[in-house]
Amino acid sequence: MIDQLFQAMVVSEEPGEVFTREIREKHLSELPDYDVLIDVRYSSLNYKDALSASGNKGVTRRYPHTPGVDVAGVVAESRSDKFKPGDQVIVTGYDLGTKIPGGFGQFIRVPAEWIVPLPPAMTLFQGMIYGTAGFTAAQSVLKIIDHGVNPADGKILVSGATGGVGSISVAILAKLGYQVAAVTGKSEEQPLLKTLGASQILSRQEATDTTGRMLLREKWAAVIDTVGGDILATAIKTTRYGGIVTCCGNVASPALNISVYPFILRGVTLSGIDSASCSYATRQRIWSKLASEWQIDQLQKLATIVDLPNLSQEIDKMLKGKTKGRIVVRLKNTLTSKICS
Repeated sequence: MIDQLFQAMVVSEEPGEVFTREIREKHLSELPDYDVLIDVRYSSLNYKDALSASGNKGVTRRYPHTPGVDVAGVVAESRSDKFKPGDQVIVTGYDLGTKIPGGFGQFIRVPAEWIVPLPPAMTLFQGMIYGTAGFTAAQSVLKIIDHGVNPADGKILVSGATGGVGSISVAILAKLGYQVAAVTGKSEEQPLLKTLGASQILSRQEATDTTGRMLLREKWAAVIDTVGGDILATAIKTTRYGGIVTCCGNVASPALNISVYPFILRGVTLSGIDSASCSYATRQRIWSKLASEWQIDQLQKLATIVDLPNLSQEIDKMLKGKTKGRIVVRLKNTLTSKICS
């Protein structure tokens, strides 16, 4: 392919640890020399992307950089026997958007081993409504099922329920017949949560214990926690005997102030969810389920579409906790050389 120009968000570090975002023209030759070149049609905005786009060195060490840990697109060139030009594909996780240029650019180059074929029953747009958030939600649900928790065993608590992982978790669990208690700090979003299938809605205050007790009354058969901190600690202390708590986020806090009692007296399991480096077999299994028996009927209601030039303001909103559902980034028809911030 000719060394054509394409559009990408570039985050740069200025003197004094100031970070700026700009939509720039880049050359294909600037991309890393991996096996497969992908024409990106959609990406999505995740909290990790927002951190990378704001200069968080725990996520991205080297700048200038193009974030975006999710991509749905079409293979443009391939040196791999696994993929050919025209194949529709998904890439999530690994080092995409953290160490190498990611989905906030119209093209990426990645190793073939990172790429999953788009399931036949799924569109590229749907793939990015799910994205890493939907993939993480499905991983969490799978952990609960594999742990042996059935719908008849009791309610499942989901924290951060209006966020990407939380809202998709609520919808998948409800579709599978589980009763879901959803925790949110956005009372105005209760109608959305009820539409997704939540049978009970709790405020953050109701889901946070302030007594300091090491164990609390058993409530939940399982928990999907997306925020960490005190809500996670309270969830563990209120999980029923033999239950499981999955953990995938730390937006509230990375600290976990809790005793060992829920684990040694109630046999509670705390299971961390890592979507970036999980096995290829797991990826195929989860994407297959999201395209079939776990497909969300209300998926479209979770999506807000933004074009690349308008992405920076959505990043700022996410960092302030002002977004809901899934932000899908459309990578075509962007403007050139537009300063974002």
